Amino acid sequence: MTVQPIYSGKVRDVYDAGGGNLLFVASDRISAFDVVMAEPIPHKGRVLTAMTAFWLDLVAGIAPSHMVSVDPAGFPPGAAGIADLAGRGMLVRRAEMLKIECIVRGYLSGSAWKEYRASGTMHGTPLPDGMRESEALPEPVFTPSTKADAGHDENITFDAAVAIVGADVATAARDISLAAYARGAAWAAARGILIADTKFELGLIDGRLAICDEVLTPDSSRFWPADEWEPGTTPPSFDKQPVRDWLEAEGWDKKPPPPHLPGAIVDASRQRYVTAYERITGKAFADWYGVGE
Repeated sequence: MTVQPIYSGKVRDVYDAGGGNLLFVASDRISAFDVVMAEPIPHKGRVLTAMTAFWLDLVAGIAPSHMVSVDPAGFPPGAAGIADLAGRGMLVRRAEMLKIECIVRGYLSGSAWKEYRASGTMHGTPLPDGMRESEALPEPVFTPSTKADAGHDENITFDAAVAIVGADVATAARDISLAAYARGAAWAAARGILIADTKFELGLIDGRLAICDEVLTPDSSRFWPADEWEPGTTPPSFDKQPVRDWLEAEGWDKKPPPPHLPGAIVDASRQRYVTAYERITGKAFADWYGVGE
């Protein structure tokens, strides 16, 4: 059958693969400040796909997932026409996606830190006085947000999430997200990486909540090297931080078109993604589909 394109986002392209399945293809495109850069990060899409497949196996006992296969041999024949597909593609089941983002925070950072500085709260819930940026929270917290069609998502309370998806679904989404985060964070911490926070996408498949989209990747999470974490500071992260830092230093107004990224910045970002994959999985990235070809 013909694999039909149905969506192209900042990073991922989605195809109708027939039989109730979709084909997700993660590109090497990279965005910063909501603008896609002209230069890709080599193999970034493969890192995101490889890490998602790894984590979905690790959390399989917590909830089902949408993953069917990452092996190109298992893709429909019509996918053969998609260029550079090996290692980037994931065949998945269609899901009815929840209209909330399922965020879990283990450390006080990002938008949660900004809110705390302003009001002493995180997603409307009071936190202890005197906390510092990047400090570990007393326990991981489910902090949902809206899923905006345009513009930025907005942090909301759990009660607001209940109003959107219903009490039973919101409670189940919270329990799945917290359990998946706890398992992932423990695994990563044993390998010298702290997962400060992460975003899960959940959807209904055959009436059951399933983990969908990318999972615990450097794009959907904040990964910190444990040996460089210190409360009161902003630790470096295993993601596109070199790109963001360079753009900030350039004084870019954060409107298209972006400045061209130097080769050294592109390579530094590529190395961070690959390092995160290899440290977490214990596998050589060169062995992943399409990398050594």
